[in-house]
Amino acid sequence: MEKSQWYIGTPNGVVLCVDRVQERQFSGRLYHAYSMEALQITSLEQMLFRLEEFYDSINFPHPTTNNRTFQGETQITNLREERAKIMSDEELLRKHGDLGTFIIRVQHRQNSSWQGRITWMDRDKTVYFRSMWEMLKLLASALDTVNGQEESLEELDWPEEEI
Repeated sequence: MEKSQWYIGTPNGVVLCVDRVQERQFSGRLYHAYSMEALQITSLEQMLFRLEEFYDSINFPHPTTNNRTFQGETQITNLREERAKIMSDEELLRKHGDLGTFIIRVQHRQNSSWQGRITWMDRDKTVYFRSMWEMLKLLASALDTVNGQEESLEELDWPEEEI
């Protein structure tokens, strides 16, 4: 396999390693360049919250909307100090899950959602997504394929051609 899509290319790139799928929920690990430790995940929701916390901690990509409060206090976004990378892109790309491995690169956090691209490392396929929901659908279709519900690539949301 050529591995032409295997790169991080952004300060907020993460590697998602999926180890288990049960009843449309998966568990696994998230890796990013600012920690040697994996972030353990046990559900899709937990993955989204951990990713959102990570993006907030490095302040990239910057959200175009802030959280609202109805308690009369305005929430001020704190300036975060610069974090140093302690894991190289090559080390990140060596991490793999038992069922699937994905590189997630969120480029924008606009309209209260995420936009970016996701690479399915096992198939060397990259697809752009326009929302968190679309990203989750891509993950689910890939994991359904690996988990025994084999479909052709044309029926999946993962296109045959590379971008």
